[in-house]
Amino acid sequence: MTASPLLHIDGLTVDYARRGGSPAVRGLDLAVGAGAMTAVVGESGSGKSTTANAVIGLLPSSARITAGRIRLGDLDLTRMGPAGWRGVRGAQIGYVPQDPGSSLNPLQTTGKSVAEALRIHRRTNRAEARDRVIELLGRVGIDRPEKRADQFPHELSGGMRQRVLIAAAIALRPRLLIADEPTSALDVTVQKQVLDLLDELRAETGMGILFITHDLAVAGERADDVLVMQAGTVVESGEAGRIFSRPETEYTSRLLADAPALQTKARPSLPEAAAFPMRPFVSVDSLTQVFDRSGDQVIGVEDVSFTLNRGTTHGIVGESGSGKTTTGKALAGFLAPQSGRVRIGDFDAAEFGRSGRGVRGRARIREFRRTVQLVHQNPYSALDPKHSIRATLTEPLRNFGIGTRATRGSLVTETLERVALPTEFLDRRPAELSGGQLQRVAIARALIAEPELVVFDEAVSALDVTVQAQILTLLDRLQRELGLTYVFITHDLAVVRQIADTVSVMSRGRLVESGATEEVFAHPSTDVTRALLDAIPNPVAFSGHADPHPALALTAAAES
Repeated sequence: MTASPLLHIDGLTVDYARRGGSPAVRGLDLAVGAGAMTAVVGESGSGKSTTANAVIGLLPSSARITAGRIRLGDLDLTRMGPAGWRGVRGAQIGYVPQDPGSSLNPLQTTGKSVAEALRIHRRTNRAEARDRVIELLGRVGIDRPEKRADQFPHELSGGMRQRVLIAAAIALRPRLLIADEPTSALDVTVQKQVLDLLDELRAETGMGILFITHDLAVAGERADDVLVMQAGTVVESGEAGRIFSRPETEYTSRLLADAPALQTKARPSLPEAAAFPMRPFVSVDSLTQVFDRSGDQVIGVEDVSFTLNRGTTHGIVGESGSGKTTTGKALAGFLAPQSGRVRIGDFDAAEFGRSGRGVRGRARIREFRRTVQLVHQNPYSALDPKHSIRATLTEPLRNFGIGTRATRGSLVTETLERVALPTEFLDRRPAELSGGQLQRVAIARALIAEPELVVFDEAVSALDVTVQAQILTLLDRLQRELGLTYVFITHDLAVVRQIADTVSVMSRGRLVESGATEEVFAHPSTDVTRALLDAIPNPVAFSGHADPHPALALTAAAES
């Protein structure tokens, strides 16, 4: 790192007035050089996002900087007032927030959202701004950018909305880009495209990047330097190659050991046949759904078929917009397909994509809703912001008549502990939790209903690797104990390999390949699958050390 870095943080301490106890960030030192990327990794709640918010001047009103300085070149950001920030945000510092669902104006087209920084800083006229927006949307991998620029956020997938945020952040070619989990919602091929774009911008403009992530494989492959945070402090920092090959702390070694992308372990054998006989439980037959979007007929899914045995896990992978989420909604009964059939046990799921009538219809819907639970991709919009976590977890118990008023409290506590959250969170509201913590609450809410099938739509993409490992272990144990059946929709192929017995690969609404997970991964038969596998981040590629960390050594051996 150069003697005069672009961004320099010295002794930063941030306190939250309502938290009490230790500061959220304590004595942090960090530097980002021009044209360099510094990655900050660590568990959920370790202070990563608080650090990013402090740099961009967007700490909540309950937080305050009690010590330290943040400098961008010659600018002291800790002394910056509102007028100064208006000239810095967007123009000198770009920011990609963690949650695309709540970060885009739902009443504004995506094109206007990307053009907003151009308009505020008066860099272009309307026609030039339109051309620049289309160029930016294309560069971040959005298909038909002219069309997408006129669409609203709800008309785009989660991955596309994330790319819109990235396009808006780089619109003015800022000196520094702060990216808070910018690729967690992206499939591996688009992730590679976006990361390649960021590398190009670093080389072209000298832009520095502060990269907040829980994806250690991405940090290892792309970052120059890595800081590892735990409980608000930096426990280890240095060059990425050294961190990944010779970690100096037990905590860093544990993070590396928990990262799915750095492992080669496959899904264990299926649940015991004697306890849970292999018989079809989920049957999808010629599922087809076409959407009318702004006058265009857009294929959601077309002629998709697969079956799933009770007590097993089926992974669905593919690029953003490939039809994964549409398939998941049909399975959960939130979408009545235009043709085809979805059966789950004795239920026809299409029946519940339409409104039920009469007392019998409502009872049937309630029975189905308890049988099939959906864990949504975005926990911010899936949880009621006015409800405490206790109320959120108690609601399904009350709705489905599970337990008694006297026993529900203990059920709530046990379920929260199952997803590795402390009971002190029960009286907090969603705004007081991190994204990873919220996702664990969403998973707990699904499990507390005692379902037979759980559809996970990118349910672990927002989790840090340690909690992700805990959740995957938990899901595996519950499946074996209770005979649960899972459909796992994800862009993380390493997670699929670890948890899924079978997998379907989707592209542009069609199923292009399906079979046993290990067979599909070891011998892909389509270019789509090969492209997904080739795009997986590879931290081994840069390390060049003779004695790599065991997790990296395993990865290297698997690829040789």
